[in-house]
Amino acid sequence: MDLEDHIGDICRKARIQTKTHIAAAAGAAGVSESLLHEFETDGVDSVKLNVASLAETLGLNIEKAERIASGWEPAVVDLSVWEELRMVTTSEGFEVNSFLLWDIESKSAALFDTGWFADDIFRLVHEHKLNLEHLFITHTHGDHIAALSDVRKRYPEINLHSGSEHAPSEQRVAPGNLESLGPIRIGCRLTPGHASDGITYIIDCWPNDAPMVAVVGDAIFAGSMGKDYSTPIAAQKNIREEILSLPPDTLICPGHGPTTTVGEEVENNPFF
Repeated sequence: MDLEDHIGDICRKARIQTKTHIAAAAGAAGVSESLLHEFETDGVDSVKLNVASLAETLGLNIEKAERIASGWEPAVVDLSVWEELRMVTTSEGFEVNSFLLWDIESKSAALFDTGWFADDIFRLVHEHKLNLEHLFITHTHGDHIAALSDVRKRYPEINLHSGSEHAPSEQRVAPGNLESLGPIRIGCRLTPGHASDGITYIIDCWPNDAPMVAVVGDAIFAGSMGKDYSTPIAAQKNIREEILSLPPDTLICPGHGPTTTVGEEVENNPFF
């Protein structure tokens, strides 16, 4: 799976988040404004420019930005380490990830975001004879909850969990609250930024002592972060404190792009 953001996407996000004028960014990169726009749209293969100087101007880590420009991708993660965890990706113009997990003994299951369509989720639930008890929403942007009504129609007793201020009080999540699927524990951390209701769900106590899992929505991607043009400094602080503070082997499950780990992002994400 391709990265959600190529180096041009990353620089465009950083330019807007730091309120750097395009002329200043183009000057640092050593190209015209039109060529910088092309770079931001298509990535490094289309335009040759000074990535290091541009990254420095935009407040990105220079070495990490150059690494991504050179083709860095996170190591492929074998999800079979976690019994049982599945990533379901749906596409409607662009791809969105949902995550389904369950306790292998009780068959109690939880879904994290719905994506565009729920057909593959329903198939997995039926195939493994699961009891889908919980739906956890990372944030309420349309691509992540497009199939919400279909899921609720199929499973009317499902328990919803959300950070939205518009959610009923019984559905609102809060740090310190835990849900269980057999021995598996699901907690949450508040990670507003890309979305005001952004929640990261922390899943621990897996069979065979598998590492923690963080379902992060669009807070952070492999090599990038979700855009936040209003409160980017606060968003980065939340990511550092609530996600990148987790153990290095923690699996990061983002709403777009490939899975990654805390260790990979500390080492390679130019926003941090």
